Amino acid sequence: MAERPIWDKGGADVDERIMRFLAGEDVRLDQHLLAVDIRASIAHVNGLHRIGLLDGNESKALVAALGQLQQQVASGQFVLDERYEDGHSAIETYLTEQLGDAGRKVHTGRSRNDQVLVATRLYLRDQLDRLNVLVLDIAEMFLERAKADEATPMPGYTHLQRAVPSTIGLWCGAFAESFIDIASLTQLTRQWINACPLGTAAGYGVNLDLDREGVSDELEFDRVQVNAMYTQNSRGRFELAALGAQHQALLEVRRFAWDLSLFTTEEFGFVTLPDRFTTGSSIMPNKRNPDVVELLRASCSVVEGALTELASVLALPSGYQRDLQATKEPMIRAMSRGLGALAIVPDLVASMEFDRARMREAITPAMFATDRAIQLAAAGVPFRDAYRQVGQEIDAMTKLPIDESIAQRTSLGGTGKLGLDELRKRLDLLRG
Repeated sequence: MAERPIWDKGGADVDERIMRFLAGEDVRLDQHLLAVDIRASIAHVNGLHRIGLLDGNESKALVAALGQLQQQVASGQFVLDERYEDGHSAIETYLTEQLGDAGRKVHTGRSRNDQVLVATRLYLRDQLDRLNVLVLDIAEMFLERAKADEATPMPGYTHLQRAVPSTIGLWCGAFAESFIDIASLTQLTRQWINACPLGTAAGYGVNLDLDREGVSDELEFDRVQVNAMYTQNSRGRFELAALGAQHQALLEVRRFAWDLSLFTTEEFGFVTLPDRFTTGSSIMPNKRNPDVVELLRASCSVVEGALTELASVLALPSGYQRDLQATKEPMIRAMSRGLGALAIVPDLVASMEFDRARMREAITPAMFATDRAIQLAAAGVPFRDAYRQVGQEIDAMTKLPIDESIAQRTSLGGTGKLGLDELRKRLDLLRG
């Protein structure tokens, strides 16, 4: 680490081994945050100018230099590497090298604590926007598949045992509604975290009349996070909320992946996937393995692990503690892995090929037992008596018309009345 720490007042005994431990993975991780850190620095400079702490020439020079740094980061000309303690020190070092004393003024009225808070908040906001687009796209694709095969029969299962006749429309519609709900949660979570923390410094405010509202507006936050100590205490908690929304999406992806893992086996044979979603065995020439599906299933575990890490770190007293540095890595790891997994799902859903004949054949006579019990109950037989009567007749049951069974389940959300139009309205409203 060639640069002196930005906290060095001169003559500090700097042990390189300890400095490496303190910096941890910040240089690598801050590569994900550097662009938003620069954006927040531009807003901070403009705020300092508005309250007279930077003159017009200084603020213009700083904004121009930060814009230049932004371009260099985007093009790869500027690389955040081991010369720096973290992204914050890299920005300040760059500005000082370019502008001298004006560059040294950029840190006025802020600490690295609220600098990382605002960068993290902007990062999470961008990630939630990506999550929202992805879950809406997944919901859209499931809804299209449900509409296309609204009444196509397939076996319905409980406890992984054949239960009643069902449809592809019901199965796909279930995922469609779930992802619509997750999109709603994602949007609400974005709204909840969209509060500007910048200007609280180390958690006790600043003896300057910072234009926190103006900075917040420039960064397109909905509101200012008011209390300086709460702002520091919220670090990690807002990350938990954002990962919680992503976790809901990956929980549903895991369920879908489990279904596909079963339905693509030779024993079920209901679904076939294109070769691009499978791989071959390194030793068994006969194998095509659903590796993509299995890794999608595993992606949820990465987020669950990150949630546990974050929650464990947050067992802290009020105020900033250096432990909070450990929230950055699981947040970035989980967001990156989760969004990468979700990006694959729309194409996977669109590419599934159903063996409709095999699914219809898999509906056995015993699966009509519930229909028969309901018919007797509708004719006046007490349901529990009807249940016992049908239970004694199961071995002698014959198949009833499958399409009729499906169509007769007309309670809203059942196979005969899926309510896909209602789901379409909700989806369109969320898309805005």
